[in-house]
Parts: sequence; C-alpha cells; structure tokens
Amino acid sequence: MAAARKTGGKSPKDVLAFIKQNKLQIVDVKFIDMPGMWQHFSVPAEDFTADAFSEGLGFDGSSIRGFQKIQESDMILIPDANTAIVDPVCEIPTLSIICNVFDPVTRKAYSRDPRYVAQKAEAFLKSTGIGDSSFWGPEAEFFIFDDVRYGGGTNSSFYYVDSTEGNWNTGRKEDGANLGFKIRPKEGYFPVPPNDTFQDLRSEMLLTMRAAGVPAEMQHHEVGTAGQAEIDIRFDTLVRMADHLMVYKYVIKNVARKHGYTATFMPKPLFGDNGSGMHCHQSIWKAGKPVFFDAKGYAQLSKTALHYVGGLLKHAPSLLGLCAPTTNSYRRLVPGFEAPVNLALSQRNRSASCRIPMYSNNPKAKRVEFRCPDPSCNPYLAFAAMLMAGLDGVKNKIEPLAIVDKDLYDLEPEEAAKIQTVPGSLSEALDALEADHDYLLKGDVFTPDLIEQWLNYKRANEVDPIRLRPHPHEFFLYYDI
Repeated sequence: MAAARKTGGKSPKDVLAFIKQNKLQIVDVKFIDMPGMWQHFSVPAEDFTADAFSEGLGFDGSSIRGFQKIQESDMILIPDANTAIVDPVCEIPTLSIICNVFDPVTRKAYSRDPRYVAQKAEAFLKSTGIGDSSFWGPEAEFFIFDDVRYGGGTNSSFYYVDSTEGNWNTGRKEDGANLGFKIRPKEGYFPVPPNDTFQDLRSEMLLTMRAAGVPAEMQHHEVGTAGQAEIDIRFDTLVRMADHLMVYKYVIKNVARKHGYTATFMPKPLFGDNGSGMHCHQSIWKAGKPVFFDAKGYAQLSKTALHYVGGLLKHAPSLLGLCAPTTNSYRRLVPGFEAPVNLALSQRNRSASCRIPMYSNNPKAKRVEFRCPDPSCNPYLAFAAMLMAGLDGVKNKIEPLAIVDKDLYDLEPEEAAKIQTVPGSLSEALDALEADHDYLLKGDVFTPDLIEQWLNYKRANEVDPIRLRPHPHEFFLYYDI
C-alpha cells in the first residue's frame, strides 16, 4: 500500500500545491451516506482545480441511500481542505479528501448530510455557553475472519464465518498440522502469540492509520475468540473524530483484505461470545479547561457532568435508534448477559451503561464513557445525538436515572427491577426515537426531514426484511412441532 501523509494544509491552495509536490495522479473525493458508509469517486489530479472548492463536484443524490428523490437528484460535493491526505490504500498515488454535500440550486448545505449535522452540533454547543468544544474517544471493536459466506432466498438462509483462532477449530484437520492454541470464548483479552495470531496485522493497521494522520495509540486482541480486536485512537473534537473513525474503518478493512482476511464491524457476528461495541468517551471543555471535573463530586464529576449523564440516560432509548442502529445491535444488547444494557451511572464499573474511568486524577482526563453504542453506527449522527442529549441534560438539570456502584449483572431480582434497561430491538429503539427527538432538533442540528427519512429507511430496509424472514434456528425449534 502507498505510504500515507497528511497535507498539513488548511486551504485549497495548500492542497493543490501538495498534489503537485507529491506527484499525485488521482484525487478521490469521499462523503458519507445516511446509514454510515463512505461513498466516493475519483478524478485525474490535473483536472482537480480550485473551482472544486467553490463550485463543487456534481453527483446523483438519488443513488445514495437516504438522500434525494430522482426528480431532485442533482447534488454537489464541496471538499474540506483540512481532511486531505495521501490515500493509505491506493497503489496509484492518490489524494483522499472528505467532502460536505450541498444543494446546487440553493447553494446551501444539505440537511441530510451527516457531516453537516455534526458540524451544526459543534456550533450549537458553543451557542449554549456550556462549553466551546467537546472531545470524543470511541473504542470501536471489530472481528478479523479468514472466511465469510452468507446467502438467502425464498427457500433458504445461511451464514458461515471462520477463523483459525476460533475455538471451534481445535479438531479441524488443516494443511500440515493443526498447531492448536485456539482462543476459548471470552478469553481473548490480552493473550500473547501464538494464541494471538494477529499481532503483526493489527500493528500494520495501527501504523497505517498513524501515517494517514489518525493518531492510533494502542492495539490489542479483544475478549472474543476468532480474532476480535480493538485499536484505540487519541481523543479529538467531534467532527474530526468522526472523520478519523471513517479512516479507521477504511484502513482496517483494506489492510485485512490485503493479507487475505476480512474485517467486520458487525456488532454480533458470533453466537455465544462477546459482540463488538463502541464505548464512547466524551467530555466538554470551555476556554481550555475541562467542564466535567470537580474534585469533591461523585467520581470527581461536576454538576454539569452529572446532568450531562442524566441527559444521556434519559434519552438513551431514543439515542440507540442512532447509536446502535442495526437489528444485529440487539443481539449484543441483551439483558442477563455481559452487555451494557443497564441505564445507570457508575465509577470504574463496566456493568453500567455510563462508566466514569478512574485511571487518573488529572482534571483533563475526566470524562464520561457511554457504553451502549456500537461501530455499526454513523459516527457523525451518533456523536451529534449523544452531545445533544447530554446538553439537554445540562440545560434542564436532569439527574442520572440511577447511580449504582455494584455489579449490575448480579443484582437481586427486586434490585434489578428498579434499573431501567435499553430497548430490546431496533424496532423499539426507532419507536423511542420517533417519540423522543425534540432535543435533537434544538439549534436546527437535526431536522424533522432527516429524522423522518431515517425512521422510514430503517423500518423499510432493515426491520421489515428481518421480521418477515424465517430464522434458521426456528427450524431446529419448530420443524417437528
């Protein structure tokens, strides 16, 4: 893969100069669709001029999920010079640049562009006076598999994934000899090689990210068998972190593919083992100082932080319509198992949906970790929604639903009954979002048409297709009934 470098440029002129200095041949323009997938097209570098930053580059918005109808399909992309890097994947020297979506008639930013939503959320935070910046540190987990196959039709449905690390392969006859060292379910956290077979692969992913300007700090095997992994990246402001997370997923998928593996951010690809979450660390700062710290508060939290958590917990059911936005998300978020389903605040305690890390007494390290989201989300929408929920809590002085400093998975039934839990399905989360989204509309951050389109898309394209299909395990349960 080509070495990736940041431009360091802040203007279109800098980007154009960088293209010439590095003899780049292609410019690849990227933007995000509503469900959260990068889309792109490429132009010859010699044809990429300053006009692209003012006039824009045209595309068919009706062919992008969640965007335009065919009679209003013409849209344009305006590149953001600050995001330009040498693409870390392409063999031909290529500049990669992230764009915002605009309407070519009104010349206004497009209300359904997720990146624009995130930018409006940052502006809204400043307008409240609560803070002038928010910082984000998502921990996006993923699986690395050797093989994946799936299919379905009127009369059949199946999936199959495989990994040389998978504990189910202890008896498999392999080319040569089966050398053992398979990772048992829920025992994948931090074993060294030869149990951990992906050390070098994850290191290559980490170094590729760093070369592309994403400050990856640590990589490790995660709890699950079969190649579950995590690479942590240094915290940053909301829009920049969402940009970084898109590069993160792009690098991981393509480095894996380069070596003959496949990487997935699907929340729950395996039965009987941990799913992949995306715990989101978040904090607010004002005038260069952390707003969430108070040495005398619970877990050293300020009242502002407690109310921020109150907003997250109050709006959690509707938030998950955006932060855990797939039907598969709710194979992970199941009460009674090791998943962050309990809507409570706790310090150090990973059984609560809102955890306060206590590794450091440094005020700059004080943050809230919201553990319900997963990496299937659109990060621009998810981060913006969490910020809006937290700010609603601060504005209305909402207290956390519960503060519990004990193992929430091991409560007595009468205690457990007092703790609210997350929705049990995507359908329930979407219903909650439909009923509770006024907090998202403040400052015109989210718009009614975006919420409506999101709900319609998810119900028609994800909820209903899953609801209408027989599940393979139903044949095991009911065929002989």
